[in-house]
Amino acid sequence: MSKAAEDLATDPELSLIDAIYARRSVRGYLDREVPREVLDRIFEIAQQSPSNCNVQPWKVYIATGALKDRLRGQMVANTASGVPPNPDYEYRGDFVDEYRKRQVECAVALYSNMGIERGDKEGRMRAVLRNFEFFDAPYIAFIGMDQKFGTTVAIDVGMWAQTLMLTMVAFGLHSCPMGTMRNYPDMVREAFGIEDGTKILFGISFGYEDPSVAANATRTTRDPISANVVVRSS
Repeated sequence: MSKAAEDLATDPELSLIDAIYARRSVRGYLDREVPREVLDRIFEIAQQSPSNCNVQPWKVYIATGALKDRLRGQMVANTASGVPPNPDYEYRGDFVDEYRKRQVECAVALYSNMGIERGDKEGRMRAVLRNFEFFDAPYIAFIGMDQKFGTTVAIDVGMWAQTLMLTMVAFGLHSCPMGTMRNYPDMVREAFGIEDGTKILFGISFGYEDPSVAANATRTTRDPISANVVVRSS
């Protein structure tokens, strides 16, 4: 390992606070491999995430190379031909009121940068398929947990994912958490030979950002903390 690679494997480029503000969902990546030393260090750091009774419930399956390409082809084909998803966990995303407002604002920002107008059904389908193309990321991680666990433990997996994504930013990478990666869990289990009953929660595409991809110019806003945080002393 070169001195430069050794330094990068141990020393992140950004502070935690900088990484928090720099993190965003990136939807276009360079065809560039991440040095294995860097990859291992990132996941070692994420392993420090908290969990209930320190059970460390996250199960992570990372596809790259030919396996990633095979899964990409299978998922794109299923989605394009209308094969119904069979997720391990039902998605409940009925957003109303201020939540619906934020959802719409996010979609408008993304589709505007992608040049997709409201009535452009073909463009919207292309945008959907980009998910299953993993946004051309060189890596796709499928995140799961033991089938015996419920929502309480799923929260622990979410904390691990946030730690992972922030660490990636600190080391010069970007990512996109993807609920659509729960759509065809049987494909994931077959690809990785998973036989222990692990259920798939979501996925994360990651790698080095391609700044030329229009979708990557998308930025979303955050409400003031008064919208979410209440502090009382009596």
